[in-house]
Amino acid sequence: MNIFDEIKLSFKQGNSLTKLIFINIGVFLSITIVEIFAFLFNSPEISNIVISWLALPADLSQLITRPWTVFTYMFLHEGFLHIIFNMLWLYWFGKIFLEYLDSKKLIGIYLLGGLSGAFLFILSYNVFPAYKLVVGQAILLGASASILAIVVAISFYVPNYTINLLFIGRVKLKYIAGVTVLLSLLNVASSNSGGNIAHLGGALYGYLFISQYLKGKDIVKAYTDILDSLFGFFKPRKRMKVTYKKSKTDMEYNSDKAHKQEEINKILDKISKSGYDSLTKKEKEILFNMSNKK
Repeated sequence: MNIFDEIKLSFKQGNSLTKLIFINIGVFLSITIVEIFAFLFNSPEISNIVISWLALPADLSQLITRPWTVFTYMFLHEGFLHIIFNMLWLYWFGKIFLEYLDSKKLIGIYLLGGLSGAFLFILSYNVFPAYKLVVGQAILLGASASILAIVVAISFYVPNYTINLLFIGRVKLKYIAGVTVLLSLLNVASSNSGGNIAHLGGALYGYLFISQYLKGKDIVKAYTDILDSLFGFFKPRKRMKVTYKKSKTDMEYNSDKAHKQEEINKILDKISKSGYDSLTKKEKEILFNMSNKK
């Protein structure tokens, strides 16, 4: 098995967290390869075109022509440090998330948290005067909003869950989430203003989901059901196999009946000698099935 087959197998057998990380890394590597070829052929406009078609534009007139970017931006990263830190956060908090909640919810919160971040980013750049001069050039990329939605959701679900941080020691999740959200809020006026606004959008969705979930409402279920239907639609249908069962003759029927009765007698004899607990799992199943038929 070569390395590509191993990667494919890991992706197929991996859980939702593994798949999300694989997709992010796959997109990053693909874009990096495009950038390398663009550099070698002295055509930087090629990589710029690819990025512009995947990153989320703040300008509504551009967004209308590229509506898919509300999804693609959350799998797009610029630079090694950008993706490595995002994937580490996704892995750490995704693992904790899956200790308490299922894979469908992880996927749902990742995507809907990303959409929430995209919405707040677009809204802010088209409403606040501070962005009036830059709205036409502003783009958003990265998984941070999606990841922060997961961080906030699990931190509110198990707020006292503690993890060890390097140089700091044991810290509860609620404090990590609180500091992260606070830093995003304080950095709205920074050079990465749009990114921090998207972080807040993702965090807001994470809180909304978990506050409703604690009340018994799963607000991502309808969305994950749609995804299930879509994936089920694209999967090849299993062909139905029809078999015909041949009727038994009287001799075959009586032979089978005698054989089963012999098995029952052996099991009953074993019970009388060694007790019911001495039976194997298979023997207990046979005894149970026979008793239900009577």
